[in-house]
Amino acid sequence: MIPAVTSPTPTLQSALAEIGGEIDRAFDALLPVPADPRARLYEAMRYSAIGGGKRMRPLLVVAGCSLFKVDRARAVRAGLAVECIHVYSLIHDDLPCMDDDDLRRGKPTLHRAYDECTAILAGDSLHALAFEILADEATHEDPFVRVELALELARAAGPAGMAGGQMMDLVAGEMTLDLASVTRLQQLKTGALIGWCLEAAAIMGKVPAEGRTGLRGYARDIGLAFQIADDLLDHEGSEEKTGKRVGKDAGAGKETFLSLLGPERARQQAQALVEQAIDHLRGFGDEAELLRAVARFAVERDH
Repeated sequence: MIPAVTSPTPTLQSALAEIGGEIDRAFDALLPVPADPRARLYEAMRYSAIGGGKRMRPLLVVAGCSLFKVDRARAVRAGLAVECIHVYSLIHDDLPCMDDDDLRRGKPTLHRAYDECTAILAGDSLHALAFEILADEATHEDPFVRVELALELARAAGPAGMAGGQMMDLVAGEMTLDLASVTRLQQLKTGALIGWCLEAAAIMGKVPAEGRTGLRGYARDIGLAFQIADDLLDHEGSEEKTGKRVGKDAGAGKETFLSLLGPERARQQAQALVEQAIDHLRGFGDEAELLRAVARFAVERDH
């Protein structure tokens, strides 16, 4: 049984607050509203990007980079890039042509607050901004590092990653998926970006490919654990705490980890994945404690 803990540990709580502030300040600096007809687009980007979400992906980047003593300011820039991709994906996921949601992060979704055309352009612009950030010398002085960061993020966000998983999710209600298929869907839709967060840390730390196995295993396992927890929250959570509509999966007739395993087995599987993820970090010492805390939070959270 997963412990009924509903808030991060104090160390994780402070780390989330710190990275949240850094990401908000970075978006604020990058997205000043111009005094011309583009103002509405910038305002929409700010509406979705600033002041919301757990910022778990930037935290993973920064925590991973700390293992290799990567400069924090550079690590935050990489975290900002992946957050751009994450926010763009949420904007597009919420559109009427996809999940058709009215609530995100406790406030109206972007297309409801503005309009569909503006929402699409805001998502497109955040997608472009991610690669602008990674290509900038301020992210890393080595152009080969910058190229690898951009290449891997493109792969994680595209048809072999997040977008491919979203396509699988869109058609999931029309077919019966088994556990292997649901796992594959979520590894692409959710896990690919989480995987990039740890891959980015290794890239910036100039860790060779053969030295990244543990971090890749950690990312794979916590990605699935987070998704199982999301399935449980969609089934058992409240709109007030999650900040979004719940009960969507059952209403759409989609197979999920929860529908295939049942609540108790799903909890057990999530806990096993967390333990596996932590075991992947056995080669590291106290410097990996924040990553261990993130793994535990994956199944202890209530939002």
